Amino acid sequence: MSALFGPGRQGFLDGTINWGATPVIKCTLVRGYTFNSAHQFVSDVTGAGGTLWTTPMTLTKTSALGVADASDVVFSTVTAGAAYPAIIIYQASAVTGGADVAASAQRLICHIDTATGLPVTPNGQNITIAWDNGASKIFVL
Repeated sequence: MSALFGPGRQGFLDGTINWGATPVIKCTLVRGYTFNSAHQFVSDVTGAGGTLWTTPMTLTKTSALGVADASDVVFSTVTAGAAYPAIIIYQASAVTGGADVAASAQRLICHIDTATGLPVTPNGQNITIAWDNGASKIFVL
């Protein structure tokens, strides 16, 4: 079930999350995590047993008419191991941009576990995340 996190939706409404040019938005592969729409921070995912890929990718993002999109991303030379069934998108910096904040302040936006290629089992090669080119792109507010 791919979905936006409830506090992430609220963050867009109250201004604590911004998809614009300034804040740093990242995506990461995750395993061992069961989606909970009430989770707000990356630390909620790791605290719930989620194992994040250690090198999150920064998104080059765009938007139009409430539709979020980004350039495709490549996780380089992912060590072979257990499958990653989901992708998590989150705001890593403060809303004003800058360096990454602590995981307990990184705002969760979206959990994607229903997409072509998921789950993905790493085999030592690159893993490319090609965002949907349809009308909904990554997500629609």
